[in-house]
Amino acid sequence: MSPHLTTKEDQKLTDLPPEHLGLDHAGEEVWIDVIQKMDEVYADLVQSQSDLEDKNAKLEEADAFIRSVLGAMTDVLIVCDAAGHIQQVNPELLKITGRDEQPLIGSSFVELFCEDSRSKAAGFLDFLVQGKDIAPCDVGILVPDGPPAIVSLSCTPRRDHRGRLAGLVAVGRPIGELRRAYRELASAHRQLSEAHERLLVSEKMAALGRLVAGVAHELNNPISFVFGNMYALKRYGSAINKYLTACNAETSRHEMELLRKELKIDKIARDIEPLVDGTLEGAVRVRDIVADLRRFSSSQQEALETFNLVRLVHTAVDWVIKAQRTKPKIVVNAPDVLDVTGRKGQMHQILVNLVQNAADVVGGREDGEIQISCACENGMVVIRVADNGTGIAPEEMDKLFEPFFTTKPIGSGTGLGLYVSYNMAVKQGGDLRAANRPEGGAEFTLWIPEQGQPNDR
Repeated sequence: MSPHLTTKEDQKLTDLPPEHLGLDHAGEEVWIDVIQKMDEVYADLVQSQSDLEDKNAKLEEADAFIRSVLGAMTDVLIVCDAAGHIQQVNPELLKITGRDEQPLIGSSFVELFCEDSRSKAAGFLDFLVQGKDIAPCDVGILVPDGPPAIVSLSCTPRRDHRGRLAGLVAVGRPIGELRRAYRELASAHRQLSEAHERLLVSEKMAALGRLVAGVAHELNNPISFVFGNMYALKRYGSAINKYLTACNAETSRHEMELLRKELKIDKIARDIEPLVDGTLEGAVRVRDIVADLRRFSSSQQEALETFNLVRLVHTAVDWVIKAQRTKPKIVVNAPDVLDVTGRKGQMHQILVNLVQNAADVVGGREDGEIQISCACENGMVVIRVADNGTGIAPEEMDKLFEPFFTTKPIGSGTGLGLYVSYNMAVKQGGDLRAANRPEGGAEFTLWIPEQGQPNDR
């Protein structure tokens, strides 16, 4: 078919019998094959054009995305080829240098820096070629009409699809921004630490408020004992003074014997030493309770000391249980003495929190029971506080040690007891975990090193 024929002419030719075209049957089949091939080629061209347009649209989207990311960066970005010529920069660099992008493209990477920093910049590519790491360093970028802008620059190699070194990517942050960020971070950390300390003190005061009745009862017993002993000693003192006065008055031996029996001097002599010892014991008990109160409420860092953990457990139990209206049954499974070295005040607070938590769970139940056990395992003291309450709901298990999380009614708890206890345990090198018991109720297990760490973690 002649290439100069129009479409209508083509149609006329195809309508003519083959013999009029000078074609036999074989020639007709060849002609049909040619037309079909042309249709296939045209369809491929249309599809290729469509694919090309799609890819071009995606490239435009990718280019716009990359430019938006580069524009949003607050750090300086410089991309160079293997010869050290600039291929790409971001708006932040243009802002600092006061230059346009086009003149920079193709220029030397080294020319961006001041004289003092050019030797460093010139060696970046050499280090990358040798496979050496480039540690972040401070360099000065030239600024028009002003001192160089000091940036902390990091460089990484850029490789092509074959893995060969194609250049470098340099990212830098102005030192001024870093210093400001560090100051803001330090300020935020200080505020967080202060807030954490206030939380600790707040929880201590809240716990102390809940325990006032129990502590008052604890103080009342030894004080009453001391008062009773002192009144007895006062009476004994009067009798002894009367007897001594008679001795000084040269009273006869017979009268002295009668007076001795009347004043019960022999009984007084036997009672004085036990009375004094009991009074001292009561005074020591009061002193210990006051010391525990001061230690419990203090916000200052504690020093390590050795103490009987079992006695501390009983003290914590007494403080909590004597303040409860319905007193649960307490079962303590522990040796008489279990000496540990640690921070006694923190241990006391943890134990009070755990016992208080268990007491609140079983509060109001006639069959309420709290079981406490103490033992040493592999250099750790393990304390378990279990109750026969309702247990811990699965959805609450992961939130138990979060601050302000509580299942108690509003006004009945701060939601800080377990959070504070967990942090105290961890700081002493230990741990605190919770679990449900197979027989019902919950169990909290506290691990603390038998020999405390000199410094909290």
